[in-house]
Amino acid sequence: MGLGFIVGVLGVSILAHAAYSTVQFRGLLKIMEEEFSNPPMNVVIELLLGLVLCMWAALIVPGKFLSIHPDSDENRMVSLPGNLDFMIFNHRAKVFRSEIDMKLKL
Repeated sequence: MGLGFIVGVLGVSILAHAAYSTVQFRGLLKIMEEEFSNPPMNVVIELLLGLVLCMWAALIVPGKFLSIHPDSDENRMVSLPGNLDFMIFNHRAKVFRSEIDMKLKL
């Protein structure tokens, strides 16, 4: 487990604690028969901290980028077998005239 994953779990747990604190605060306000206007400031700070940690982890955890160049050995399309049995070239677009055919007739 990398540092990014641990920070992500910490961020999610902080967000869960902030949600639990807000529900608990609303329950306390119901007992005291007061109106709920906004959560306490410590819950807002927890939400912001959890948001920052989760966003940072989301940017760090996904891993390395793969190459999209057609000549790359890591490209998946290059490494597919040459079996053409499952490739379908007949589809509904053949009903429509192509732009090249229309230009040639004019």
